[in-house]
Amino acid sequence: MLIEETLEKFLDEDIGHGDITTDALVDSRTKATGQVVCKERAVIAGLSESIILLKLLGCEGKSKVRDGQEVPAGTIILEVDGSGSSLLKVERVLLNLLSHMSGVATATAELVSIAKKNGSSARIACTRKTLPGLRYFEKRAVELGGGDTHRLRLDDAVLIKDNHLELAGSITESVRKAKARVSFIKKIEVEATSPGQAVEAGLAGADIVLLDNMTPQEVKRSLTLLETKKLRDRLLIEVSGGITRENLSNYVKTGADVISIGSITHSAKAIDMSLEVHSHKK
Repeated sequence: MLIEETLEKFLDEDIGHGDITTDALVDSRTKATGQVVCKERAVIAGLSESIILLKLLGCEGKSKVRDGQEVPAGTIILEVDGSGSSLLKVERVLLNLLSHMSGVATATAELVSIAKKNGSSARIACTRKTLPGLRYFEKRAVELGGGDTHRLRLDDAVLIKDNHLELAGSITESVRKAKARVSFIKKIEVEATSPGQAVEAGLAGADIVLLDNMTPQEVKRSLTLLETKKLRDRLLIEVSGGITRENLSNYVKTGADVISIGSITHSAKAIDMSLEVHSHKK
């Protein structure tokens, strides 16, 4: 299983040839229990992965809340049981994973909430700005936070960006090539940095137009021009670039279908958590 293999690598990276502190101090026969406490309000993510992680070292985990659930500060989210030495060895990887995934899910949920408060059905999406090796975990956390995962990999859809155009030619020619060479089942998206490029992409037959690094006013002008050209109804419009928690509502009000925000994954604040371990009571 790919997830298990990845989690094993995480453990190998941290443990190395052995936890010399634990091995020197703790009898391998000592049994222990523990609780993971979430110390601040958060949307929890990573519980199912954490239980797999514990099993890799012969320990058991029992979720006390659900992945995707919002909890208040001080909530016990996971109970653990097993060899005391194994719990100490898994502690940091376990907390790192839960803290980071929950941070991503919490950041996503906050942005989704802002969109809903403005009465919009626009999807809040992440990007491929994920850390190498963590994409599955970060994208899953986005989903648990109520967001859209966007492309998981480069083979999911065609996304023609400025560097592609620099090497491949015009938007019209690039869309033509993509339609001829890529399976009909794959959607074609084109990045546009001006209203004119957005129209060209629509006329060329793109399925999605990404309005990149535009102000809310520029987005509105682009949408108005697409409507004038009778292209808006058959296009999905995504906006991206420079969108923050503070200005999100301005972009939501433009009427875009998708708002993608890289900071959801690359800058999410880790949630404060701790693992409290106790010797097994006989």
